[in-house]
Amino acid sequence: MSPTKWNPFLDLLFLQGRMGRAFDASFLKFKDAGAYFPPVDIYETQESIVLKAEVPGIEINGIDIGVDGNVLTLKGERRPSRNLSEENFHRMERFYGPFVRVFNLPNIVDKSGIKASLKDGVLKIVVPKLSASAPETVKVRVQ
Repeated sequence: MSPTKWNPFLDLLFLQGRMGRAFDASFLKFKDAGAYFPPVDIYETQESIVLKAEVPGIEINGIDIGVDGNVLTLKGERRPSRNLSEENFHRMERFYGPFVRVFNLPNIVDKSGIKASLKDGVLKIVVPKLSASAPETVKVRVQ
């Protein structure tokens, strides 16, 4: 078995992920009981970057997705049922209220082609990558 070359950038990415999870966990402990923070999975395919957010109970008109520069912002609000008041609850474990999630997009995406769909409480956002039609090597002529 040949030795693998150490890549410090992979260690930085690992550390960034760990720090992000630590901050998320501590944030969840101290936020208001009524706040909602939907979990999001992000993965990459050959053609796109895909974000899947769990947003059960939120109508499509209650979700706002915006892109500013390389930042994708997901906003919304989960509201309790209108015919129930807090006095009617025996237990209230689900989170309600507004939420905002912000994600940095890489430079290789086509922001104008972003599509979103909502099915079974899962919001799927597909961010297409730019086509790689340009050649990787370019010959420059010296004059």
